[in-house]
Amino acid sequence: MIDAVTLSLTLLWGVAIGCIYILMATGLNLIFGVMKIVNFAHGQLLMLGAYMCYWAWYMLGVNPYLAVLISMAIVSVIGAAVERLCFSPIVGTSKLNEIFVSLGLIYIFDYTAVMLWTDKPRSIVTPFEYSTLSLGIVAISFDWLIAIVVVSTILIFMFIILTKTKIGRAMRATSQNREAAMMMGINVKNVYTASFSLGSALAAAAGSLFGIIFSLDPYMGSLPAIKAFAIIILGGLGSIKGAIIGGLLYGIAENTATLFLGGIWRHAVAFAVLIVVLIVKPTGLFGEGR
Repeated sequence: MIDAVTLSLTLLWGVAIGCIYILMATGLNLIFGVMKIVNFAHGQLLMLGAYMCYWAWYMLGVNPYLAVLISMAIVSVIGAAVERLCFSPIVGTSKLNEIFVSLGLIYIFDYTAVMLWTDKPRSIVTPFEYSTLSLGIVAISFDWLIAIVVVSTILIFMFIILTKTKIGRAMRATSQNREAAMMMGINVKNVYTASFSLGSALAAAAGSLFGIIFSLDPYMGSLPAIKAFAIIILGGLGSIKGAIIGGLLYGIAENTATLFLGGIWRHAVAFAVLIVVLIVKPTGLFGEGR
């Protein structure tokens, strides 16, 4: 029989892992919303973020949670370069071009990571690894709590960027109507680069937290990327609010399924929820019909 402590921990764990999914899905949705492209290599940016965090912690001795910022900065630059070199030339062309470029980037990033760091799983040790906080009947890991706080802080800053800055307003204008944005004097090419860079930074943060809570390896990005696609479809393509709520729901559904049905159902039940939502509302929870 499942007791209250186990259920509470499962829900808290679902929120914590859901926060990581939120960062992945929000970054992916931001890129899609502005550029109208689907980047299947988004998971590889998560993987790069995890390794940059590991490198800053292991080689430079930086606190893992401060290393998240270093990781975001480095991967945002990598993302900007990827956008300019790989995606900018094909924006507005066939969707097949986007697919082939993305698939090519997956192999390039994965095998480059293996060459640089081997395929040996690695872990990031934090000062709070064995620390817990008692919340009534349950004790939750400090790393879980910090991950939730970090994600919340990043989302607040992202909201400020999108609503209070010139580049953020340009991103929103471009996402709504590219041609009108160009007529208003907005440099759409630079907006594309900025949005891809910001989306990459969010993926890096997700990868860093994933490496801290779990472990990291060159192939770690594939499954989270698939889940991120599921989440943005669940929440609605182009909807940041949908990505946030969808990420939380997905994380909770995934962990609840593990508790009640066993680990083999972990991924299946979460995708079953996605299917049900799409049957009831094909545009997703917060998507708008076109």
